[in-house]
Amino acid sequence: MDSEILINVTRDEIRVGLLEGGQVVEFYVERKREASLVGNIYKGKVVKILPGMQSAFIDIGLEKAAFLYVTDIHAGLEEFAPFLEEEEKVNSIEIVSKKGKLDLTIEDLLQEGQEILVQVSKDPLGSKGARVTSYVTIPGRYLVLMPNVEHIGISRRISDDAERTRLRTIVENIKPKGYGLIIRTASEGSHEADLKKDLDFLLLLWETVQKKKERVSAPTLLYSDLDLVFRSVRDLMIQDVKRLIVDSAEEFERIKDFVRTYFEKLLGKIELYEGMEPIFDAFGIELDISRALGRKVWLKSGGYIVIDQTEAMTVIDVNTGKFVGKEELEDTILKTNLEAVKEIAYQIRLRNLGGIIIVDFIDMERHENRERVFNAFTDAMKKDRAKNTISHISELGLIQMTRKRVRESLGRTLCESCPYCEGKGFVKSPRTLCYEIFRKVTRLAKHGGERIIVTAHPSVAELLSDEERAGIEDIENKYGVKVTIRESRGLHQENYEVTVL
Repeated sequence: MDSEILINVTRDEIRVGLLEGGQVVEFYVERKREASLVGNIYKGKVVKILPGMQSAFIDIGLEKAAFLYVTDIHAGLEEFAPFLEEEEKVNSIEIVSKKGKLDLTIEDLLQEGQEILVQVSKDPLGSKGARVTSYVTIPGRYLVLMPNVEHIGISRRISDDAERTRLRTIVENIKPKGYGLIIRTASEGSHEADLKKDLDFLLLLWETVQKKKERVSAPTLLYSDLDLVFRSVRDLMIQDVKRLIVDSAEEFERIKDFVRTYFEKLLGKIELYEGMEPIFDAFGIELDISRALGRKVWLKSGGYIVIDQTEAMTVIDVNTGKFVGKEELEDTILKTNLEAVKEIAYQIRLRNLGGIIIVDFIDMERHENRERVFNAFTDAMKKDRAKNTISHISELGLIQMTRKRVRESLGRTLCESCPYCEGKGFVKSPRTLCYEIFRKVTRLAKHGGERIIVTAHPSVAELLSDEERAGIEDIENKYGVKVTIRESRGLHQENYEVTVL
């Protein structure tokens, strides 16, 4: 199935949508004030050891200390040697895998005040600080470099056995000793020269990190991953992506320069969107995003699913709703569950739901029907790029699964705890509403008018008049209109009015 990548760029926000068959399946947003830290490499300092949790707090220069588990410590690194009772003990440490058990405890490996090289593996989520690991990985277009780990892995999305063998053989020949490599999905069909060029670039990056580490003291940022626009080119532009469309001329040129330097074969797939209608409106994405923030999602048959996200897990419930069927009850239930399977897999990807997920299908009496629903669900989740593990459907009709959570979900990114219901629900944040208003005012300004009046809730109006005033001024200067901000305490925070005079 052909895919497309759409990039919407404004002064303060970048939004990226991955479309499959014309439907958005993955959505990413990055704001300049809230850029992701995942992939950043820091020289940090151990500030506290927690023996009871076999973990440590690491100061990496952020407001909250980062969290490091003992299983995320690369015990083979030479920097840990001085902190062991016997230096020779380092040579006896055996690591089964990154998740394997260590022979040593957190107290054996770290001590307070020690400086350590770490990489952010999960952004700060809610009240938690960032999670870090000392297993550094540096992703390129075709490969992921893993210093100090002897391992070769290959993307599970490359399904052809002959291609997997070909790529593994190439990588075995070019891999330097003392490094591990993961072969990415984008490598499918690539030549040895492409992989070698990517590897040389990654080795140069790692060498730069090592040199900077020796010159600076902790806490210091040593390496920052690419911004969302470039990450989209690097990570999402696989073979079935036929084009990438961006609505900013400036970013269009940046992308072309980036691609021309590193991934020249992709140059013909980069397009500039020049339509009058906003790019996400033109492709129908805004509606899907709004729908992805709702608790209830209706199915075409009349059934529906309910998605509730808590701190510990996400629960998805399937209901027949208005669908009564034309045959016996078991068939009606089966049809509803099978329809729900596709929508649930879609919503999990679009909303970026992570951690523990429980799916409560309507209870089915026949074992073969439960098997059909389980198999359909595992097939639907195969397209998901995030690592997931799915347990077999239970007698109660429950599927338990885990999905790797690296960044906040879409709902947690675009919304904040609702002040009207004391945190039991969500409303869009004032900043999200500001950017919505910018887009609406821009649409109206393009069609003429001398003055635009925006009436909003005081929290939104204050932000528009203060921190986000530059955005209003940009619109005024660009389209020659006067934008007036008014506040109304009678408006709900999510409601606003835009009037053209």
